[in-house]
Amino acid sequence: MISVEGLKVEFGVKPLFADASFVVNDRDRIALVGKNGAGKSTLLKILCRQQKPTAGNVSVPADCRIGYLPQVMILQDDTTVRQEAQKAFADITRMKDHLDKMNQELAERTDYESEGYLALIEKYTTEHDRYLMLGAENYEAEIERTLMGLGFLRTDFERPTSEFSGGWRMRIELAKILLQKPDVLLLDEPTNHLDIESIQWLEQFLAQSSSAVVLVSHDRAFINNVSNRTLEISCGQIIDYKVKYNEYVVLRKERREQQLRAYENQQKEVADMKDFIERFRYKATKAVQVQQKIKQLEKIVPIEIDEVDNSAMHLKFPPCLRSGDYPIICDEVRKDYGAHTVFDHVTLTIKRGEKVAFVGKNGEGKSTLVKCIMGEIPYTGELKIGHNIQIGYFAQNQAQLLDENITVFQTIDNVAKGDIRLRINDILGAFMFGGEESDKKVKVLSGGERSRLAMIRLLLEPVNLLILDEPTNHLDMPSKDVLKEAIRAFDGTAIIVSHDREFLDGLVTKVYEFGGGRVREHLGGIYDFLQTKKISELNELGKVGNSPSLANSQSVTSELPVRPARTADPQPEEISKALSYAERKEQQKRKNRAEKAVKESEAKIEKMEARLKELDELLMQPENASDMVLVTEYTSTKRTLDEEMERWERLSEELLSL
Repeated sequence: MISVEGLKVEFGVKPLFADASFVVNDRDRIALVGKNGAGKSTLLKILCRQQKPTAGNVSVPADCRIGYLPQVMILQDDTTVRQEAQKAFADITRMKDHLDKMNQELAERTDYESEGYLALIEKYTTEHDRYLMLGAENYEAEIERTLMGLGFLRTDFERPTSEFSGGWRMRIELAKILLQKPDVLLLDEPTNHLDIESIQWLEQFLAQSSSAVVLVSHDRAFINNVSNRTLEISCGQIIDYKVKYNEYVVLRKERREQQLRAYENQQKEVADMKDFIERFRYKATKAVQVQQKIKQLEKIVPIEIDEVDNSAMHLKFPPCLRSGDYPIICDEVRKDYGAHTVFDHVTLTIKRGEKVAFVGKNGEGKSTLVKCIMGEIPYTGELKIGHNIQIGYFAQNQAQLLDENITVFQTIDNVAKGDIRLRINDILGAFMFGGEESDKKVKVLSGGERSRLAMIRLLLEPVNLLILDEPTNHLDMPSKDVLKEAIRAFDGTAIIVSHDREFLDGLVTKVYEFGGGRVREHLGGIYDFLQTKKISELNELGKVGNSPSLANSQSVTSELPVRPARTADPQPEEISKALSYAERKEQQKRKNRAEKAVKESEAKIEKMEARLKELDELLMQPENASDMVLVTEYTSTKRTLDEEMERWERLSEELLSL
């Protein structure tokens, strides 16, 4: 497909990478990785010939079609969603117009026996066969399938693109690229504007596609599920690992250990040579040996090692006041925008110390409920903020609230207190503001850099309720690891709006799903929720665990999935806490038994409540008012119901503790 030989790119004294050679083969799924600024986006631009390298060759066959999705692009606003997607089939549209003209000419001509007429028939037949071979008859269905896979509704197809946000218009551009079915797909952060369901759809699409794929993404789960090969840009080189991402992480760790050993050996060898030269420099009998050592020293090529991963650094939120037991209580909360109801009947309780996720398709009300909690917009219903609550809120517009006239370092120095001030440079380095970057004025930072800076500020403020709206969109993997570890160690309560499964995995213990104007509660982690979602796509989500007697409609997952292997290097404390296979199996059995007991209890409660309702109606009739049989049955059923309710509460608490 694409052959790269001796590639070199430099923007200053030191090149981004040099002497890079590799080949992109058919059906390759390549994850392009490296720290921010290593040259990943630059390499993609070179592969699609939007940028020229300093040296080297990139060979692309003449018939090879390349589809490129950049992080930022100029979008059109003068068409509908469907019309914009149809541009992917511009060649087919032109072919159809040409066929229509030939068909019209055949209908108008009467010289049926002439050579020209027969030649026109043959040409029309050939073109029409080619038209059908390209699947032209089904392209409208492909458009609908792709747009709906990326989260659009049928009612969106005829809406002008100007009505959509930048993120949704980026989805339209992604749809156009996928519909063109290029031989090579170059995708630069394709998941930044997608929700969890759309990311999963894209994973499946790429797995079934015949195109080769080269992608840059900070979504660890996504690149691991898609990739079968990893290219790493490190120390000015491009290293080719013929494995998927999570296997690359293991190999890279081994390679770095080898680098360190080789570096230490070389440093010892250099030190010995220098020591020999200094000792015998002025001794005539050793002059020849000294000159040999000097020449050997000049020929040594210094071994470079990867920079130390700052994600190993541990950050903790500063201590804060203890909050009340229930930081957030919503009772029948509703939000309307004109005639459109965003959500209704939202009833939920978030306890102190819980870490929960808000998930769902874009536009279903996740950020809207957050704004209701923050008191930024009006709503109906009752929403209580608990006692002693101090909220730390991160939203996309937080970046615009920074003081533009001070430096990055000053921004953090102004909020840092105590010993943490001695580690400001380390913290900035962990979030890609190391070295001279910390001296930049805020006003020259990009939107992504400002978002990262706002996130660092939040990490240093004393709060007991964290609300994070898409916190990982502009963070690379090491920075996400630092943030995830800090939230995991956080003593307070956290609400996280995110589509990043790997980030949420092991972090949240409850998931609130937004969709169809409702908010449903799912106990368990993000992969528990996703397993439930796959099952409930065949039925109505939220049926499991519903009981008329429950104030909150809860959905308890009936089957827990086996989580995929973590792509990050496990920390020692994680290893020590990891359960063995036998223990996990036994824990799963206990959970299944507990879930079964809860369901059976709920079924009994439903049955008894229905009978009590019938008895109520019977006893309201005058002729049954003194019927002692009915009265006795009512009293007995009510007492049994109360006992069963207590049993249900006990069983539910046991299930939650597993």
